[in-house]
Amino acid sequence: MSRIGRLPIALPNGVMCTYSEGNNKVTVKGPKGELHQVLKTAFKVKVENATIEVTRPSDEKPDRALHGLYRALIANMVIGVSKGYKEQLELIGVGYKASAQGNVLELSLGYSHSVFLGVPSELKLQALQEKGSNPMIILEGIDKQLLGQVAAKIKSLRKVEPYKGKGIRYVGEYVRRKAGKAAAK
Repeated sequence: MSRIGRLPIALPNGVMCTYSEGNNKVTVKGPKGELHQVLKTAFKVKVENATIEVTRPSDEKPDRALHGLYRALIANMVIGVSKGYKEQLELIGVGYKASAQGNVLELSLGYSHSVFLGVPSELKLQALQEKGSNPMIILEGIDKQLLGQVAAKIKSLRKVEPYKGKGIRYVGEYVRRKAGKAAAK
């Protein structure tokens, strides 16, 4: 029994969902854009009375595993096209800088060279550098998976180290700190 998979998804005002059985494609349209998801052939999606329900074909293990996944993906699409998603990354370190020209992010992360990263056109990129605070990178978009993947890629360019806490982290992320050599005496 998939508790997540059986939950209905409420459609907010202004959001439409269509399901085509021929190619098993779910399309969600809203004020912020349009997203698509292709399901495994046996899964069915029922849209009525401003709710969406996902049903699985059988109680076999692979179908049970995908039931909650597909429901969560469709729910994320509904939230994305109605409200959108936002990730904020913070650069902590002396001389760390970020600047954005269009969809190209330029980062100075303590290496001998600047790092350039192309961000997909579906995402909105912003780099803030206010005096007295750490530089920030703000990513906004409707696709939760793409947003998280790009944020993780940016974060992997300079992972947070546990001794001084330098690196790229999400705003509000807790980093467990270690004591240095002096604590060993």
